[in-house]
Amino acid sequence: MAAPKKDIKYLSAQKQMKRPKKYCRFKKYGIKYIDYKETEFLMNFINEQGKLLPRRITGNSLKYQRKVAQAIKRARQLALLPYVADLLK
Repeated sequence: MAAPKKDIKYLSAQKQMKRPKKYCRFKKYGIKYIDYKETEFLMNFINEQGKLLPRRITGNSLKYQRKVAQAIKRARQLALLPYVADLLK
C-alpha cells in the first residue's frame, strides 16, 4: 500500500528554486554616464548605513561598479549624499 505523498521523506535534498540571474543594468539599458547629481538613483547602490553595496549583490559589472563608486564619492563631497547615516532608506 502506498504511503500518502506528504509522509515521504527524502534522503537527498529537495531541488531548490533558482534565483533570477543578476545582470548589469548599465549594460542592459545602454547607460554610459552615471551622474553624481542623481541622488535617488545612487541610493539604490548604498545600504541603510550609507555603505556602498558590493558587485555580488547589485550585479554590476566591474567597469560600472567603479563608475558608481566614483559618482557616490563625488556626491558625498558635495553633500548630496551622507558619508554615514542611521537608517538612510
